[in-house]
Amino acid sequence: MSPLVLVSPPVRPFTVVDALQRSPAWVTARLGKLTSSRAVDMLSEPRSGTAETAGRRHLRVQLALERVTGRPQDADYVSRAMQQGIDREPRAREAYELLTGHLVTQTGFLASTTHAAGASLDGHVGDVEGLVELKCPLAATHLEYLQTGVVPLAYQKQLVHLFWITGARWCDWLSFHPEFPAGLQVKLVRVVRDDAAVATYAQIATIFLAQVDAEVAAINTLQCQEGA
Repeated sequence: MSPLVLVSPPVRPFTVVDALQRSPAWVTARLGKLTSSRAVDMLSEPRSGTAETAGRRHLRVQLALERVTGRPQDADYVSRAMQQGIDREPRAREAYELLTGHLVTQTGFLASTTHAAGASLDGHVGDVEGLVELKCPLAATHLEYLQTGVVPLAYQKQLVHLFWITGARWCDWLSFHPEFPAGLQVKLVRVVRDDAAVATYAQIATIFLAQVDAEVAAINTLQCQEGA
């Protein structure tokens, strides 16, 4: 009889915070962390003659304040269109499963084990080898996705963040609109991980997060000066 060989599971680059998305526990888990929805601001490039874009500076200060105060600093306003997208997401997930045959697993917040960063997935396939990103846009936007078949640049940047956090090899990006005819309700685009792009993003994110750390230290220094 061959000896039993125990194979250790692969070490994940994240830990799972088991909390419903948009719940108080989920909000707390995200405080002060770089997330995919914030990737666009972090990556924004300044115009000639300026050191930093307003969006990047705002994000840097926002994350620092979240760490110092322990409270979220972003607006909690949800528009009618945003709420409609939230309400339709379960149907979009079902549409994806019917289309692909993949069973989608949902998680709460994935917190990086090495950086003050994380991600909230719409779902993943298998042992996080594949990701699922669901969009439920307005009709005109969904039509644009049907016509172009291209993931918009802002979402491409978010996907690179998700690849960085999870280590996944691919992501199925899906747009869903239930009011279109049956054959036009779904547009699915598979995005394959680009290791070079992820490595570049990791370098940029590491520098940015170090700057957030410096911002926190500067705020704490102000407190020390006041008490001196």
